[in-house]
Amino acid sequence: MTEAATTRRSRITPEREAELYEAVLDLLREVGYEALTMDAVAARTRSSKATLYRQWGSKPELIAKALRHNKPTSLDEIDTGSLRGDIHAMMARSDDCQMDRDAALMRGLFHAIHGNAELHQALRQLLIEPELDHLNTLLRRAVDRGEVAADNPALDFVIHMLVGGFVARDLIEDRTVDREFLTSYIDAVILPALGI
Repeated sequence: MTEAATTRRSRITPEREAELYEAVLDLLREVGYEALTMDAVAARTRSSKATLYRQWGSKPELIAKALRHNKPTSLDEIDTGSLRGDIHAMMARSDDCQMDRDAALMRGLFHAIHGNAELHQALRQLLIEPELDHLNTLLRRAVDRGEVAADNPALDFVIHMLVGGFVARDLIEDRTVDREFLTSYIDAVILPALGI
């Protein structure tokens, strides 16, 4: 990041930044990605559109950073001493209400991603890749502790299994994911696939 960009960013307090991000996510829930405009964000947040573009560069980057900010805590803070404990602690970081709100956001964004390479790239860079890195850290620690065999083929598919649980529940049961479902799913599907 350039020094000028750093200087501009420092003018926004963390509280104001959090307020802006919450307003962006509220708008995203209300109107969806395609209908969300920087003009609407500027009006909702009582900011200028020029300020938004100077601070975040583009609508996809603003959305991705708002989603990243919305994450309650980072997975790199989790280390219970066992993979089962780590994954359950990971799931305990969100309550059912937050999961429902996040699921609604992600459903809208999944559709938008297919037609918007810039949004896809911003989400990958700012949201998906950091979470994958943290999940891989949890899995590497489990391998190092001897909980999971290093050559277990399921290691490459843990994220796919997790995302599959989210998508399948909504698609098959017409119900959003909650902590009870995720805990059961992890214990019945993911951990056994890893030999735990």
